[in-house]
Amino acid sequence: MKILVAKKAGFCFGVKRAIDIAFKIAKKKRKGVYTLGPIIHNPQVVERLKEEGIIPLEDIKSKKDIKALIIRTHGIPLYLSKKIASLGCDIIDTTCPFVKKAQHYAKLLREEGYQVVILGEKDHPEVKGLMSFASGNVIVVDGKSPLPKLKSKVGIVVQTTQPLEALKKVLCDAIEYSKEIKVYNTICNSTALRLNETEEMAHKVNVMIVVGGKNSANTTQLAKLCTSLSVPTYHIETSSEINEKWFRGAKKVGITAGASTPRWIIKEVEEKIRYIGG
Repeated sequence: MKILVAKKAGFCFGVKRAIDIAFKIAKKKRKGVYTLGPIIHNPQVVERLKEEGIIPLEDIKSKKDIKALIIRTHGIPLYLSKKIASLGCDIIDTTCPFVKKAQHYAKLLREEGYQVVILGEKDHPEVKGLMSFASGNVIVVDGKSPLPKLKSKVGIVVQTTQPLEALKKVLCDAIEYSKEIKVYNTICNSTALRLNETEEMAHKVNVMIVVGGKNSANTTQLAKLCTSLSVPTYHIETSSEINEKWFRGAKKVGITAGASTPRWIIKEVEEKIRYIGG
């Protein structure tokens, strides 16, 4: 059984930067260091940080001993930034630079008088942050449902992990409503490259294994892409979920992974499949 591993699988630039910063802080063994929410959407990495003394918090009111707070890769809404500033603790901002750029453009479009449209998942933390920068009359669309009626002057920004095809669809639909459309394509290059590589691989194999957090938007997107290509696809977080039955009769197996998946987890998955395949 031949195993193909996507070259673009695993940590993107923004995630690697955030994790490097977090583990560097962990080595100092400081007390009272927290992350606001999980620093990335990977439970195994979050657990390792907890073992090193860096704990995720969903609510800053739940702790009074906060000495330092790490802002996660997805960024945070503006109102939270103001609350955190009032705590008087050290703030370590690991927001992905590409997310920062999207936040800047959302704010700019609002200031220029555009009705801001965000392409993304409304409940995703990155999108919640973008909404706060756009404020006012902001609309979130998913690229699948019909667009609501838009104003004649529309500005569009995109959640960094969205596929390009979704943006193309939104643009085509928006033209029916709006006379002036300004677009900032804030899709991260690594997202597009990972999707392209995964699609090419899926056409060559009998089974696809997608590795990454079940709560990771870009990992779920990879799994949906593979499934849409009619190749048997399994979305797992770790090698412990692998079932030998998946590979019966398979000659080629493809492995891809989301932007929040560490290399050591991908390696463990590859080794287990290699063991099964003899």
